[in-house]
Amino acid sequence: MSQFIPANNYKPSDEIDLVELLQGLWKQKLLITLFTCVVAAGAAIYAFLATPQYEVQSLLRLTSINDLDELNSTGVYKLEPSEALKQVGASLDSYATRIAFFTENTQLIEPLHKPNRSLQQDVDVLNDGGGFKVLQPDPKKSDNLAAFVGIQLRYSSSVDGVKIVNGLVESAIEQERVRIAADLRGVVSSRVRELERKIKTARAGYETEKLSKIAQLSEADTLKRAQLQDELKALRQELKTLRGQRVTQLEEAAQIAKALSIIKPSTRSSLGEEERVSTVNGNIIRTEVSNQQLPLYFMGTEALEAERSALLQRRSDDFTQPRVAEIQKQLQLLENNRQIEVLKKRENQDLFLSDLAKLHREGARLKSINLDLSTLQLVRIDQKAEPPTKPIAPKKTLIIGLGIILGGLLGVFVALIRSMLINRKTRVEVV
Repeated sequence: MSQFIPANNYKPSDEIDLVELLQGLWKQKLLITLFTCVVAAGAAIYAFLATPQYEVQSLLRLTSINDLDELNSTGVYKLEPSEALKQVGASLDSYATRIAFFTENTQLIEPLHKPNRSLQQDVDVLNDGGGFKVLQPDPKKSDNLAAFVGIQLRYSSSVDGVKIVNGLVESAIEQERVRIAADLRGVVSSRVRELERKIKTARAGYETEKLSKIAQLSEADTLKRAQLQDELKALRQELKTLRGQRVTQLEEAAQIAKALSIIKPSTRSSLGEEERVSTVNGNIIRTEVSNQQLPLYFMGTEALEAERSALLQRRSDDFTQPRVAEIQKQLQLLENNRQIEVLKKRENQDLFLSDLAKLHREGARLKSINLDLSTLQLVRIDQKAEPPTKPIAPKKTLIIGLGIILGGLLGVFVALIRSMLINRKTRVEVV
């Protein structure tokens, strides 16, 4: 006999009975298994039908200093291994470098090409799937041993990623070689033009200096000549004046001597005595010693007239003054300045420029710089891209495993909902 429970005595419980819950899930194990299989099957279908994705990379490291020694020995271009690696890395990261590479190798990106789509758009499509990625060391590490630059490419099986990566690396290195060669030529040309300007300036400066020196020498000669001519003129005027004064003195003395009847030269003691000729024993010579200068008229009229006549007949007084001959000698020397003549006759003025030979040597050295940079090793390829052994995506095991887990969770969730609904309905019917 069943026991009757009054409706007003029934109280629903909000507590979850785990045993009842597990029993409900067990009863719906087929439903959970169904959801698990369906989701796992979908995951498996995706894992096996999805386009495989592959990944390759190439690493570049520092080259040795010896590889750049020929370039650095030019003295006009300096490139350190770290700077060369940095420049190649920048070229790898350059979009223009990639476009230039694919422009020259369109067959590598041809599998991605579609009608009415440009090359740039094809490259963008390649980048959309992960595409290119530049690999660099941790900036917090400053150890040169860790210095490297790399390029990584994620691609589908429709393109040859190995050829793309290796070709892009070679293209970036070659572009840097071409750029360095152009920079070197530009620097050399600039230095040569600068040296040519210096040579031209030195020649112009020398020519100006030579003309200035000739002008200075000519001016000095002109000034010296004028001074000597003035001195000669003044000296001749002085000699002429002295000659006139001498003539006047002689005329005055001659008048006095004539008045005193002094014909021959005489002295004061003999002026009033009669002339004595000779004695028995011969001539007598009289000598008078006096510290006073005798007046000019004591020379006698004969001597005075003779000297006066000679002075009046004189045409030049130059011989009486040695300085005149010396001035004439100097004037004669000033007629031709040999230093000016030598300066004017210089033909190869470059021989007289002290710094010009050095400039010519430097210019010849710069013009002789003709390096073949086609083999210049800017970086060391530490790792080339190699064909991958397996794709990196999709990861089938992981996807199927996740599908099983998600399918199981979905089945459990649906079973729980269904079990809760059934239990609620049962309780309502019981009430």
